[in-house]
Amino acid sequence: MKIAFYAPMKAPTDPVPSGDREIARLLLRALGEAGHEVLLASAFRSWEGHGDGERQRRLRDLGQRLADRLLRRFLAQPVDKRPQLWFTYHLYYKAPDWLGPRVSEALGIPYVAAEASYAPKRAHGLWALGLDAARAAISQSDVVIALKSYDIPCLLPLLDDPRRLRTIKPFLDTRDYSIGADQRTARRNRLAHRFDLDTTLPWLLTVAMMRPGNKLRCYRVLARALQRVSDRRLCLLVVGDGPARGEVEAAFGVATHHRIVFAGLQSPRALQDFYAAADLFVWPAVDEPFGMALLEAQAAGLAVVAGRSRGVPDVVVDQLSGVLVAPDDAAAFAQAITTLCNNPRRRCEMGAAARHRAQQEHDIRAAGAALDRILRQARERATP
Repeated sequence: MKIAFYAPMKAPTDPVPSGDREIARLLLRALGEAGHEVLLASAFRSWEGHGDGERQRRLRDLGQRLADRLLRRFLAQPVDKRPQLWFTYHLYYKAPDWLGPRVSEALGIPYVAAEASYAPKRAHGLWALGLDAARAAISQSDVVIALKSYDIPCLLPLLDDPRRLRTIKPFLDTRDYSIGADQRTARRNRLAHRFDLDTTLPWLLTVAMMRPGNKLRCYRVLARALQRVSDRRLCLLVVGDGPARGEVEAAFGVATHHRIVFAGLQSPRALQDFYAAADLFVWPAVDEPFGMALLEAQAAGLAVVAGRSRGVPDVVVDQLSGVLVAPDDAAAFAQAITTLCNNPRRRCEMGAAARHRAQQEHDIRAAGAALDRILRQARERATP
């Protein structure tokens, strides 16, 4: 099937690292591996994050012009060369889809929205325009694919038939991480040499961008938690960078009895060394959609300590693949870290369970097969 793919929040070609971009790329890859011909319909970014009504209107007008331009281009092609389905990833009130509903309706093709969300509490706020557009797009969708369970209660009232809502679990290619997990000793020694680390200490790992807002808040919770872990020394490897790096580094100044290593940004290949070498993945996950790094860590065989926030329970099973605590509770976070660092056997059991669960329930091949079934059914229903 020929599929037009669009991500209004951030195009998969965007060079700035982010979980959102990574999920978009994984969706493209899953659709391609399922045998579909996928084209990136547009790199237009409709996101407006400051509540500027005038800018939102300009983005709407530009989006509608781009939609008309796309439509003219598609209509100039032979019918068998045109998209047979439109697929939009991650539309919401700050990043509405001004393209897909307009184009798909004119072409008479199914419109599919994956990881769409709707926030009724924003109905009379600064993003009312975007919220209205998100509601209209969701209501028009032939299929809405939810990746996170907490989105579902607000999506269902917008659909005239609940069967139009389908679910798939967040996913990744577990093969990319299982190889590293099988080479733990070599990769641990490599990082020990690179950063002058003590291999006898428990190594904690966190992977996240350093941005103001919830990311910085997470780092500060983690720093306070480490300060409370006083009965033994730990090493924390921090992979990430961004405009709030100075504030992040300052936050960890309180945890002076532990070794903190700021490793900066790492390529996906280099990051596999960190996952393979660490003993425990830690991230408070304040207001986290679900966290790709949490899934990556588990695929590499790491137990996780994370905040029980939004979509995190969709990827981390408390007391099976990790420990979930309240996102802002530094004391509970510290206790969970201490418990698992002091119990290597329990930690390893959780890591093995995490890896098995990732392979069985969150692998790209299963996701690709599920997406293929969903999209083919949507196409069949739309075909006269």
